[in-house]
Amino acid sequence: MDYQFKAGSIPLLVSMPHVGTDIPEDVLAAMTPAATDKQDTDWHLVHLYDFLEEMGASTLSARWSRYVIDLNRPPENTNLYPGQDTTGLCPVDTFHREPLYREGRAPDEAEVQRRLQAYWKPYHDQLRAELERLLALHGRVVLWDAHSIASHVPRFFDGKLPDLNFGTADGKSCAAGLTESIVSRAQDSAYTIAVNGRFKGGHITRFYGEPARGVHAIQLEMCQSTYMDESAPYAYRTGLAAQVRQPLRAALQAAADWVRA
Repeated sequence: MDYQFKAGSIPLLVSMPHVGTDIPEDVLAAMTPAATDKQDTDWHLVHLYDFLEEMGASTLSARWSRYVIDLNRPPENTNLYPGQDTTGLCPVDTFHREPLYREGRAPDEAEVQRRLQAYWKPYHDQLRAELERLLALHGRVVLWDAHSIASHVPRFFDGKLPDLNFGTADGKSCAAGLTESIVSRAQDSAYTIAVNGRFKGGHITRFYGEPARGVHAIQLEMCQSTYMDESAPYAYRTGLAAQVRQPLRAALQAAADWVRA
């Protein structure tokens, strides 16, 4: 299976497109040692969000590493942040500009298209199908796209990133009232928060968010420093994570309450 999926009962789907760590052997054979570290993974999010089943939310998480193909990039590989540096649909380097492929082994267009069909499409087919199922059942649905990143990545932003970074494509992917409800719950915590700052939402948020149809999409990019060690072996810190799980769950509950109101 190319992903892990569990259907829930409430109008909330949480997508985790960058938690995958598997790399097919044929792809790995062309890669450098930097790829095996998988440092740009959204580590431990499935564990951090393990309260979702109790809530009754649907969950979808990736199997394959983002180094194989980035599930949160458009299939046309257009830049989501024009004028800013970013990694592509099939990344050729890490967030720290370390090459992922051996000399002359980077994927050509035919290989990119093969990976789109083999790895990208199954995830998105399932995501779309679950959104439509929940929409038919409830009339409205929230898509929460869950991410995490190291708190310092000079390639993409200066200084330290805020702890919790919400993105709604500048308000286009979900209703303002939903955003306000989510953020107000998160603001009850000690964490720093940004809304549509450096991270405005990737392809999943922008493509699937259709408030006029009742599909409201929001991305959360969390600093990994809120719940884990940011250096190898990237250990999960249970005590630290327990603190951020409280506002995280409260924000998700706010989303579920708002969409059912």
